[in-house]
Amino acid sequence: DGGDLTLFIGDWYLRSHKDLRRSLDAGTPLGAPDGVLINGLGPYRYNDSLVPPAIAYERINVEPGRTYRLRVHNVGVSTSLNFRIQGHSLLLVETEGSYTSQQNYSNMDIHVGQSYSFLVTMDQNASTDYYVVASARFVTDPGAVDKLTGVAILHYSNSQGPASGPLPAAPDDQYDTAFSINQARSIRWNVTASGARPNPQGSFHYGDITVTDVYLLQSQPPELIDGQLRSTINGISYIAPSTPLILAQLFNVPGVFKLDFPNHPMNRLPKVDTSVINGTYKGFMEIIFQNNATTVQSYHLDGYAFFVVGMDYGLWTDNSRGTYNKWDGVARSTIQQVFPGAWTAVLVFLDNAGIWNLRVENLDSWYMGQELYISVVNPEEDHSDKTPLPLPDNTIFCGALSSLQKMLYCLQRTIS
Repeated sequence: DGGDLTLFIGDWYLRSHKDLRRSLDAGTPLGAPDGVLINGLGPYRYNDSLVPPAIAYERINVEPGRTYRLRVHNVGVSTSLNFRIQGHSLLLVETEGSYTSQQNYSNMDIHVGQSYSFLVTMDQNASTDYYVVASARFVTDPGAVDKLTGVAILHYSNSQGPASGPLPAAPDDQYDTAFSINQARSIRWNVTASGARPNPQGSFHYGDITVTDVYLLQSQPPELIDGQLRSTINGISYIAPSTPLILAQLFNVPGVFKLDFPNHPMNRLPKVDTSVINGTYKGFMEIIFQNNATTVQSYHLDGYAFFVVGMDYGLWTDNSRGTYNKWDGVARSTIQQVFPGAWTAVLVFLDNAGIWNLRVENLDSWYMGQELYISVVNPEEDHSDKTPLPLPDNTIFCGALSSLQKMLYCLQRTIS
Protein backbone atom coordinates (compact mmCIF):
# COMPACT_ATOMS: atom_id res chain seq x y z
CA ASP A 1 0.00 0.00 0.00
CA GLY A 2 3.03 2.28 0.12
CA GLY A 3 3.81 2.29 -3.59
CA ASP A 4 6.82 1.36 -5.71
CA LEU A 5 10.43 2.32 -5.06
CA THR A 6 13.16 1.68 -7.63
CA LEU A 7 16.80 1.15 -6.70
CA PHE A 8 19.57 0.90 -9.28
CA ILE A 9 22.67 -0.59 -7.68
CA GLY A 10 25.97 -1.11 -9.45
CA ASP A 11 29.73 -0.92 -9.38
CA TRP A 12 31.37 2.26 -10.66
CA TYR A 13 34.66 3.03 -12.38
CA LEU A 14 36.06 6.56 -12.37
CA ARG A 15 37.51 5.95 -15.82
CA SER A 16 35.28 6.47 -18.85
CA HIS A 17 33.98 3.55 -20.89
CA LYS A 18 36.46 4.48 -23.62
CA ASP A 19 39.37 4.23 -21.18
CA LEU A 20 38.07 0.90 -19.90
CA ARG A 21 37.86 -0.43 -23.45
CA ARG A 22 41.36 0.76 -24.20
CA SER A 23 42.60 -1.18 -21.17
CA LEU A 24 40.93 -4.35 -22.42
CA ASP A 25 42.26 -3.77 -25.94
CA ALA A 26 45.75 -3.57 -24.44
CA GLY A 27 45.23 -6.90 -22.66
CA THR A 28 44.85 -5.37 -19.19
CA PRO A 29 41.95 -6.56 -16.97
CA LEU A 30 39.71 -3.84 -15.56
CA GLY A 31 40.61 -4.62 -11.96
CA ALA A 32 38.39 -3.76 -9.01
CA PRO A 33 35.90 -0.90 -9.48
CA ASP A 34 36.25 2.36 -7.57
CA GLY A 35 32.97 2.17 -5.70
CA VAL A 36 29.35 1.05 -5.56
CA LEU A 37 26.49 3.47 -6.27
CA ILE A 38 22.81 3.38 -5.32
CA ASN A 39 20.63 5.34 -7.75
CA GLY A 40 23.78 6.97 -9.06
CA LEU A 41 24.85 8.35 -5.69
CA GLY A 42 27.77 7.51 -3.44
CA PRO A 43 27.74 6.04 0.07
CA TYR A 44 26.29 7.67 3.17
CA ARG A 45 29.12 8.45 5.57
CA TYR A 46 28.63 5.46 7.82
CA ASN A 47 32.37 5.35 8.67
CA ASP A 48 34.46 8.52 8.82
CA SER A 49 37.70 6.72 7.95
CA LEU A 50 36.26 4.91 4.92
CA VAL A 51 33.91 7.52 3.43
CA PRO A 52 35.05 11.11 2.81
CA PRO A 53 32.73 13.98 3.77
CA ALA A 54 30.23 15.80 1.53
CA ILE A 55 29.34 12.85 -0.73
CA ALA A 56 25.75 12.94 -1.99
CA TYR A 57 23.81 9.84 -1.02
CA GLU A 58 20.34 8.41 -1.69
CA ARG A 59 17.63 8.92 0.93
CA ILE A 60 14.50 6.78 0.65
CA ASN A 61 11.53 8.40 2.38
CA VAL A 62 8.84 6.06 3.75
CA GLU A 63 5.82 6.13 6.03
CA PRO A 64 5.69 3.89 9.12
CA GLY A 65 3.45 0.84 8.94
CA ARG A 66 3.22 0.80 5.14
CA THR A 67 4.49 -1.90 2.80
CA TYR A 68 6.50 -0.88 -0.27
CA ARG A 69 7.52 -2.76 -3.38
CA LEU A 70 11.25 -2.31 -3.89
CA ARG A 71 12.42 -2.99 -7.43
CA VAL A 72 16.16 -3.59 -7.22
CA HIS A 73 18.34 -3.86 -10.34
CA ASN A 74 22.08 -4.54 -10.63
CA VAL A 75 23.06 -2.19 -13.47
CA GLY A 76 26.83 -2.40 -12.93
CA VAL A 77 29.74 -3.41 -15.11
CA SER A 78 30.92 -6.70 -13.67
CA THR A 79 30.40 -7.00 -9.90
CA SER A 80 27.90 -9.18 -8.02
CA LEU A 81 26.32 -7.26 -5.14
CA ASN A 82 24.66 -8.32 -1.90
CA PHE A 83 21.60 -6.21 -1.05
CA ARG A 84 20.12 -5.78 2.44
CA ILE A 85 18.30 -3.30 4.69
CA GLN A 86 19.11 -2.82 8.35
CA GLY A 87 16.38 -4.25 10.59
CA HIS A 88 14.03 -5.20 7.72
CA SER A 89 13.15 -8.44 5.94
CA LEU A 90 13.00 -8.71 2.15
CA LEU A 91 9.93 -10.65 0.97
CA LEU A 92 10.81 -11.78 -2.55
CA VAL A 93 7.76 -11.68 -4.84
CA GLU A 94 9.01 -11.24 -8.43
CA THR A 95 12.00 -11.50 -10.71
CA GLU A 96 12.15 -10.23 -14.28
CA GLY A 97 8.45 -10.55 -14.98
CA SER A 98 7.72 -13.79 -13.12
CA TYR A 99 6.00 -14.07 -9.76
CA THR A 100 8.07 -16.10 -7.33
CA SER A 101 7.11 -18.18 -4.35
CA GLN A 102 7.06 -15.64 -1.56
CA GLN A 103 9.99 -16.10 0.80
CA ASN A 104 11.69 -13.83 3.30
CA TYR A 105 15.40 -13.12 2.98
CA SER A 106 17.71 -11.09 5.20
CA ASN A 107 19.88 -10.33 2.17
CA MET A 108 20.03 -11.22 -1.52
CA ASP A 109 22.92 -11.70 -3.94
CA ILE A 110 22.03 -9.80 -7.10
CA HIS A 111 24.28 -10.42 -10.07
CA VAL A 112 25.00 -8.15 -13.02
CA GLY A 113 21.86 -7.55 -15.08
CA GLN A 114 19.47 -9.20 -12.62
CA SER A 115 16.29 -7.63 -11.21
CA TYR A 116 14.16 -8.50 -8.18
CA SER A 117 11.06 -7.14 -6.46
CA PHE A 118 10.76 -7.27 -2.68
CA LEU A 119 7.89 -6.31 -0.41
CA VAL A 120 9.31 -4.45 2.58
CA THR A 121 7.10 -3.48 5.52
CA MET A 122 8.12 -0.45 7.54
CA ASP A 123 7.53 -2.13 10.87
CA GLN A 124 10.40 -0.77 12.99
CA ASN A 125 10.07 1.78 15.78
CA ALA A 126 11.87 4.54 13.81
CA SER A 127 14.12 5.48 16.71
CA THR A 128 16.69 6.07 13.96
CA ASP A 129 17.04 5.92 10.20
CA TYR A 130 18.19 2.61 8.71
CA TYR A 131 21.03 1.62 6.40
CA VAL A 132 20.33 0.30 2.90
CA VAL A 133 23.42 -1.56 1.69
CA ALA A 134 24.73 -2.99 -1.58
CA SER A 135 28.20 -4.47 -1.18
CA ALA A 136 30.51 -6.32 -3.54
CA ARG A 137 30.74 -10.10 -3.55
CA PHE A 138 33.54 -12.39 -4.73
CA VAL A 139 36.06 -9.56 -5.15
CA THR A 140 39.56 -10.97 -5.48
CA ASP A 141 41.35 -7.86 -4.13
CA PRO A 142 40.96 -7.92 -0.31
CA GLY A 143 41.99 -4.27 -0.08
CA ALA A 144 39.09 -3.21 -2.30
CA VAL A 145 36.27 -4.78 -0.28
CA ASP A 146 35.68 -1.89 2.13
CA LYS A 147 35.44 0.76 -0.59
CA LEU A 148 33.02 -1.39 -2.59
CA THR A 149 30.08 -0.80 -0.26
CA GLY A 150 27.18 1.39 -1.35
CA VAL A 151 25.05 2.81 1.47
CA ALA A 152 21.74 4.66 1.23
CA ILE A 153 19.40 5.77 4.02
CA LEU A 154 15.87 4.51 4.72
CA HIS A 155 14.12 7.42 6.41
CA TYR A 156 10.82 7.01 8.25
CA SER A 157 8.75 10.20 8.36
CA ASN A 158 8.79 9.96 12.18
CA SER A 159 12.46 9.04 12.49
CA GLN A 160 14.11 10.19 15.70
CA GLY A 161 17.70 10.37 14.48
CA PRO A 162 20.37 9.28 12.02
CA ALA A 163 21.23 5.67 11.28
CA SER A 164 23.68 4.14 13.73
CA GLY A 165 25.50 0.96 14.61
CA PRO A 166 27.32 -1.40 12.27
CA LEU A 167 26.07 -2.03 8.75
CA PRO A 168 23.77 -5.07 8.44
CA ALA A 169 25.89 -8.15 8.02
CA ALA A 170 26.74 -9.58 4.62
CA PRO A 171 27.14 -13.35 4.17
CA ASP A 172 29.89 -14.57 6.48
CA ASP A 173 32.44 -15.34 3.78
CA GLN A 174 33.06 -12.83 0.98
CA TYR A 175 34.00 -15.73 -1.30
CA ASP A 176 31.32 -18.19 -0.15
CA THR A 177 29.75 -19.32 -3.40
CA ALA A 178 27.89 -22.16 -1.67
CA PHE A 179 25.69 -19.64 0.17
CA SER A 180 24.88 -17.90 -3.08
CA ILE A 181 24.16 -21.01 -5.13
CA ASN A 182 21.86 -22.39 -2.40
CA GLN A 183 20.07 -19.05 -2.25
CA ALA A 184 19.62 -19.12 -6.04
CA ARG A 185 18.18 -22.64 -5.88
CA SER A 186 15.63 -21.45 -3.32
CA ILE A 187 14.07 -18.99 -5.78
CA ARG A 188 11.05 -20.77 -7.27
CA TRP A 189 8.28 -19.91 -9.68
CA ASN A 190 4.86 -19.20 -8.14
CA VAL A 191 2.75 -21.67 -10.12
CA THR A 192 -0.53 -20.61 -8.50
CA ALA A 193 -0.33 -16.81 -8.87
CA SER A 194 -2.68 -15.18 -11.36
CA GLY A 195 -1.45 -12.84 -14.07
CA ALA A 196 0.48 -13.15 -17.29
CA ARG A 197 3.40 -15.55 -17.36
CA PRO A 198 5.22 -17.53 -20.04
CA ASN A 199 3.82 -20.98 -20.82
CA PRO A 200 1.36 -21.08 -17.89
CA GLN A 201 0.73 -24.42 -16.25
CA GLY A 202 -2.83 -24.41 -17.58
CA SER A 203 -1.68 -24.80 -21.20
CA PHE A 204 1.41 -26.96 -20.95
CA HIS A 205 4.18 -27.61 -18.48
CA TYR A 206 7.84 -27.11 -19.30
CA GLY A 207 8.90 -30.25 -17.46
CA ASP A 208 6.88 -32.44 -19.82
CA ILE A 209 8.05 -30.98 -23.15
CA THR A 210 10.47 -32.95 -25.33
CA VAL A 211 13.79 -31.15 -25.83
CA THR A 212 14.63 -30.72 -29.53
CA ASP A 213 18.08 -29.07 -29.30
CA VAL A 214 20.84 -29.18 -26.67
CA TYR A 215 23.64 -26.62 -26.49
CA LEU A 216 26.48 -26.94 -24.01
CA LEU A 217 28.08 -23.49 -23.95
CA GLN A 218 31.48 -23.40 -22.30
CA SER A 219 33.42 -20.29 -21.35
CA GLN A 220 37.14 -20.10 -20.66
CA PRO A 221 39.39 -17.42 -19.16
CA PRO A 222 40.24 -14.69 -21.70
CA GLU A 223 42.96 -15.81 -24.12
CA LEU A 224 45.00 -14.39 -26.96
CA ILE A 225 43.55 -14.80 -30.45
CA ASP A 226 45.69 -13.26 -33.21
CA GLY A 227 47.50 -11.24 -30.54
CA GLN A 228 44.29 -9.80 -29.02
CA LEU A 229 42.85 -10.74 -25.63
CA ARG A 230 39.41 -12.25 -26.29
CA SER A 231 36.63 -14.07 -24.42
CA THR A 232 34.95 -17.08 -26.00
CA ILE A 233 31.97 -19.43 -25.93
CA ASN A 234 32.80 -22.90 -27.24
CA GLY A 235 36.07 -21.49 -28.55
CA ILE A 236 34.41 -18.76 -30.64
CA SER A 237 34.77 -15.06 -29.90
CA TYR A 238 31.98 -13.12 -31.58
CA ILE A 239 32.76 -10.25 -33.92
CA ALA A 240 29.98 -8.00 -35.21
CA PRO A 241 29.74 -7.79 -39.01
CA SER A 242 29.37 -4.47 -40.84
CA THR A 243 25.93 -5.62 -42.03
CA PRO A 244 23.43 -6.13 -39.17
CA LEU A 245 22.41 -9.77 -38.83
CA ILE A 246 18.66 -9.23 -39.06
CA LEU A 247 19.02 -7.15 -42.24
CA ALA A 248 21.36 -9.73 -43.76
CA GLN A 249 18.73 -12.37 -43.09
CA LEU A 250 15.80 -10.32 -44.38
CA PHE A 251 17.61 -9.36 -47.59
CA ASN A 252 19.37 -12.72 -48.07
CA VAL A 253 22.85 -11.18 -48.05
CA PRO A 254 25.39 -14.03 -48.34
CA GLY A 255 28.57 -14.32 -46.32
CA VAL A 256 27.59 -12.11 -43.39
CA PHE A 257 27.15 -14.93 -40.86
CA LYS A 258 27.19 -18.70 -40.68
CA LEU A 259 24.55 -20.92 -39.09
CA ASP A 260 27.18 -23.26 -37.71
CA PHE A 261 27.64 -22.47 -34.03
CA PRO A 262 28.77 -25.73 -32.39
CA ASN A 263 26.46 -27.32 -29.83
CA HIS A 264 29.37 -28.40 -27.63
CA PRO A 265 32.98 -27.32 -27.00
CA MET A 266 35.28 -28.12 -29.90
CA ASN A 267 38.80 -29.53 -29.63
CA ARG A 268 40.41 -26.82 -31.72
CA LEU A 269 42.15 -23.48 -31.39
CA PRO A 270 39.91 -20.55 -30.45
CA LYS A 271 38.92 -18.17 -33.22
CA VAL A 272 37.08 -14.92 -33.93
CA ASP A 273 33.96 -15.50 -36.03
CA THR A 274 30.35 -14.49 -36.73
CA SER A 275 28.77 -17.86 -36.03
CA VAL A 276 25.05 -18.12 -35.22
CA ILE A 277 22.95 -20.88 -33.60
CA ASN A 278 20.35 -22.23 -36.00
CA GLY A 279 17.34 -22.48 -33.71
CA THR A 280 14.22 -24.50 -34.53
CA TYR A 281 11.01 -22.43 -34.57
CA LYS A 282 8.76 -23.66 -31.74
CA GLY A 283 11.50 -26.04 -30.72
CA PHE A 284 12.39 -26.54 -27.05
CA MET A 285 16.06 -25.82 -26.43
CA GLU A 286 18.17 -26.89 -23.48
CA ILE A 287 21.14 -24.61 -22.85
CA ILE A 288 23.84 -25.47 -20.33
CA PHE A 289 26.28 -22.73 -19.35
CA GLN A 290 29.57 -24.30 -18.23
CA ASN A 291 31.82 -21.74 -16.57
CA ASN A 292 35.47 -22.76 -16.83
CA ALA A 293 36.58 -19.15 -16.34
CA THR A 294 37.58 -17.57 -13.04
CA THR A 295 34.75 -15.08 -12.38
CA VAL A 296 31.02 -15.29 -11.67
CA GLN A 297 29.00 -14.79 -14.85
CA SER A 298 25.39 -13.99 -15.66
CA TYR A 299 23.79 -14.28 -19.11
CA HIS A 300 20.88 -12.52 -20.79
CA LEU A 301 18.80 -13.71 -23.75
CA ASP A 302 16.87 -11.13 -25.77
CA GLY A 303 13.31 -11.90 -26.83
CA TYR A 304 12.65 -14.69 -24.35
CA ALA A 305 12.21 -15.81 -20.79
CA PHE A 306 13.80 -19.14 -19.95
CA PHE A 307 13.25 -21.63 -17.17
CA VAL A 308 16.19 -22.00 -14.78
CA VAL A 309 16.11 -25.74 -14.03
CA GLY A 310 19.48 -26.66 -12.54
CA MET A 311 22.87 -25.51 -11.28
CA ASP A 312 25.74 -27.26 -9.57
CA TYR A 313 29.50 -27.46 -9.24
CA GLY A 314 31.74 -29.49 -11.53
CA LEU A 315 31.31 -30.45 -15.16
CA TRP A 316 27.81 -30.95 -16.54
CA THR A 317 27.04 -34.45 -17.84
CA ASP A 318 23.92 -36.17 -19.13
CA ASN A 319 23.41 -37.51 -15.62
CA SER A 320 23.09 -33.94 -14.35
CA ARG A 321 19.57 -33.86 -15.76
CA GLY A 322 18.53 -36.03 -12.83
CA THR A 323 18.93 -32.97 -10.58
CA TYR A 324 16.76 -30.65 -12.71
CA ASN A 325 13.76 -28.89 -11.20
CA LYS A 326 10.99 -29.81 -13.65
CA TRP A 327 8.11 -28.24 -11.76
CA ASP A 328 8.67 -24.68 -10.54
CA GLY A 329 11.95 -23.41 -11.97
CA VAL A 330 11.58 -19.66 -12.28
CA ALA A 331 11.17 -18.11 -15.74
CA ARG A 332 13.46 -15.11 -16.25
CA SER A 333 15.52 -13.32 -18.90
CA THR A 334 18.84 -13.00 -17.07
CA ILE A 335 20.19 -16.28 -15.81
CA GLN A 336 21.08 -16.78 -12.22
CA GLN A 337 24.77 -16.90 -11.55
CA VAL A 338 27.10 -19.33 -13.24
CA PHE A 339 29.98 -19.79 -10.84
CA PRO A 340 33.58 -20.61 -11.75
CA GLY A 341 33.89 -24.37 -11.99
CA ALA A 342 30.10 -24.79 -12.09
CA TRP A 343 27.19 -24.95 -14.53
CA THR A 344 23.64 -23.67 -14.87
CA ALA A 345 20.97 -25.18 -17.16
CA VAL A 346 17.94 -23.48 -18.70
CA LEU A 347 15.07 -24.50 -20.98
CA VAL A 348 13.57 -22.11 -23.54
CA PHE A 349 10.65 -22.43 -25.97
CA LEU A 350 11.67 -20.81 -29.28
CA ASP A 351 8.33 -19.32 -30.31
CA ASN A 352 9.54 -15.79 -31.12
CA ALA A 353 10.95 -15.45 -34.63
CA GLY A 354 14.01 -13.26 -35.12
CA ILE A 355 17.75 -13.19 -34.48
CA TRP A 356 18.27 -12.93 -30.73
CA ASN A 357 21.35 -11.96 -28.78
CA LEU A 358 22.63 -14.23 -25.99
CA ARG A 359 25.38 -12.46 -24.06
CA VAL A 360 27.27 -12.46 -20.84
CA GLU A 361 26.19 -9.46 -18.74
CA ASN A 362 29.69 -8.86 -17.35
CA LEU A 363 30.57 -6.02 -19.69
CA ASP A 364 34.31 -6.67 -19.86
CA SER A 365 33.79 -10.24 -21.07
CA TRP A 366 30.99 -9.13 -23.40
CA TYR A 367 33.24 -6.49 -24.98
CA MET A 368 35.87 -9.14 -25.60
CA GLY A 369 33.46 -11.34 -27.54
CA GLN A 370 31.53 -13.53 -25.08
CA GLU A 371 28.21 -13.46 -26.90
CA LEU A 372 26.37 -15.13 -29.76
CA TYR A 373 23.06 -14.97 -31.64
CA ILE A 374 20.24 -17.47 -32.06
CA SER A 375 18.37 -17.39 -35.38
CA VAL A 376 14.72 -18.46 -35.14
CA VAL A 377 12.90 -18.48 -38.49
CA ASN A 378 9.16 -19.11 -38.79
CA PRO A 379 8.85 -21.29 -41.91
CA GLU A 380 5.23 -20.17 -42.37
CA GLU A 381 6.05 -16.48 -42.70
CA ASP A 382 6.41 -16.59 -46.48
CA HIS A 383 3.26 -18.65 -46.97
CA SER A 384 0.64 -17.01 -44.76
CA ASP A 385 -0.31 -13.79 -43.05
CA LYS A 386 2.26 -14.51 -40.32
CA THR A 387 4.77 -11.95 -41.57
CA PRO A 388 7.33 -10.11 -39.46
CA LEU A 389 6.78 -6.47 -38.61
CA PRO A 390 7.87 -4.12 -41.41
CA LEU A 391 11.15 -2.27 -41.04
CA PRO A 392 10.76 1.17 -39.47
CA ASP A 393 11.20 4.25 -41.64
CA ASN A 394 14.40 5.21 -39.84
CA THR A 395 16.17 1.90 -40.44
CA ILE A 396 19.91 2.40 -40.91
CA PHE A 397 21.28 0.33 -43.77
CA CYS A 398 25.00 -0.24 -43.59
CA GLY A 399 27.64 -2.70 -44.71
CA ALA A 400 26.58 -4.63 -47.78
CA LEU A 401 23.24 -2.81 -47.78
CA SER A 402 24.57 0.75 -47.57
CA SER A 403 23.31 1.51 -51.08
CA LEU A 404 19.76 1.11 -49.78
CA GLN A 405 20.40 3.93 -47.31
CA LYS A 406 21.22 6.26 -50.18
CA MET A 407 18.10 5.15 -52.06
CA LEU A 408 15.97 5.69 -48.94
CA TYR A 409 17.48 9.15 -48.43
CA CYS A 410 16.77 10.14 -52.04
CA LEU A 411 13.20 8.82 -51.78
CA GLN A 412 12.58 10.76 -48.55
CA ARG A 413 13.97 13.95 -50.14
CA THR A 414 11.69 13.43 -53.14
CA ILE A 415 8.62 12.93 -50.95
CA SER A 416 9.40 15.94 -48.78
